[in-house]
Formats: sequence, structure tokens, C-alpha cells
Amino acid sequence: MSAVAKIALALAAVAMVGPLLFKGVSHSWAGTPWHRTDRSSTGLAPEPQVTREAVVQVYAAPTYGWRGIFAVHTWIAVKDAEARRYDRWDVMGWGRGRVIRHNYDGADHRWFGREPSLLLDVRGDRAADLIPKIREAVAAYPWPETYRSFPGPNSNTFVAFVARQVPELGLDLPPTAIGKDFRPLADPVGRAPSGGGLQVNLLGLAGLIVAPAEGVELNILGLGLGVDIADPALRLPGIGRVGVSQGVATGETDTDQKHR
Repeated sequence: MSAVAKIALALAAVAMVGPLLFKGVSHSWAGTPWHRTDRSSTGLAPEPQVTREAVVQVYAAPTYGWRGIFAVHTWIAVKDAEARRYDRWDVMGWGRGRVIRHNYDGADHRWFGREPSLLLDVRGDRAADLIPKIREAVAAYPWPETYRSFPGPNSNTFVAFVARQVPELGLDLPPTAIGKDFRPLADPVGRAPSGGGLQVNLLGLAGLIVAPAEGVELNILGLGLGVDIADPALRLPGIGRVGVSQGVATGETDTDQKHR
């Protein structure tokens, strides 16, 4: 192996491990028992009694315990126009039977004490058009009774599947959404989790994404490392997306925004 190749491998190893070490040092290890953690509303979801228009939101929160160093848990919440409540879907590994949970908790509630981040917030007519497609994608999820926290299928596999089925969402899942890259051996090539571009991956263990939303992202043992080119940012294991723009996605294209 040449010196250049050795240096490149060393830099790649540092880029993969370094962020995880940093996250591990800053992680709170004094955990609260799961049944005593805060699961209250964060106020990120608009009140149905006030906001009568349709709403589509996607959330991500660090997973409970030490796994929060590596990964986030993601879920989808929707509200039809004039509806007085949200429908929320998660995939969870505990319990028996179906792993898709409907309305396990409130749309914007804390995930066992961890604050969620809002990844996507679509409202109005656009949200109303998306909701039937989201419901169809949820019903079509191909692993409704299978859960593996690593490498998948898991909660992030589920949200990525919905996003691929409904590419109009334009959902960019963070590299910390371990499981988003899971693809069965029979289907190693296809659209990226955002619904655009190209992804090649083997069981979520090794692969590559080249797509407008994700940029270029390398997947090694479930960890994502890449560069977002269109909206400049680094995509780092454990930390997520680090860039100038950290706004919440609205599902609108540049053309849509120009015609508003």
C-alpha cells in the first residue's frame, strides 16, 4: 500500500472515530430510568385547534441511553386539514407482532427525555397532497414485523422507506439515522433515502449515496460520513449535519419558492 493510500485511510478513520469520541465525552451518562423520563410536548407541533390547515412533520431525537452517542430515532406525524389530532407513526423493537406503532405518543413529545429536532415541516395544500401518499407508504412498509436495531430494518429504515416512496417530501435524514441506508441483498441499488439520486448499499453495512439532498455520503458499518455540496455542510458520525444552513426543510423546491 502506498504512503498516500495509508494517509487517506488514516484520515478516513479519524473522520469516522473522532466525532464519536467527541460525542462520547460530551454525552450525559447519568441516565434516568426509562419509565421516569420526560415525555412531554415540546411545542414544535402546532395546536390542531389553532392551526386548521394540514401538517406533515418528521422528527429525530437521540436514542435512549448510550446508543444516543451514535444514533437518533425518527418518526412521522401528520394532521389532515380541520383534524383535531395528529397521526404519528414510529417503528419500535419492543413488544410482539407489528413493529409499526400508531400514536404511541404525541406528535412532538420528547423521546424518553431527549429533545427532538424538527427535520421537516410542510403545511397547507402541499401537506394535504402528501398525506394520502404517506399513509399508503406506511401501509406498504415491507418489514412490518421485523426489527433489528443494527443494521436494520429499524425506525430509521421505516422513515427512509416512506421518504423514498414519497420523494416529494425531499426529506434529508441525518447521517446519525442509523438504519436509513438498510437495503436487502436482493435490492442493493436504488434511490437515496431522500427519494432522489442514487444509493448503493449492502444491508446498511457498506455503501455510497450520491444525491442532491444528501450530497456524497459514505456508509461504513452503519456510520455515515460525507459532504453536502448543494447546501454546504459536513455529514459526520454521531454529530450529524454540520453546516452554515441548519433550517427546517419545508418540502419546497427552489422553483416552488420563486412562485410563492
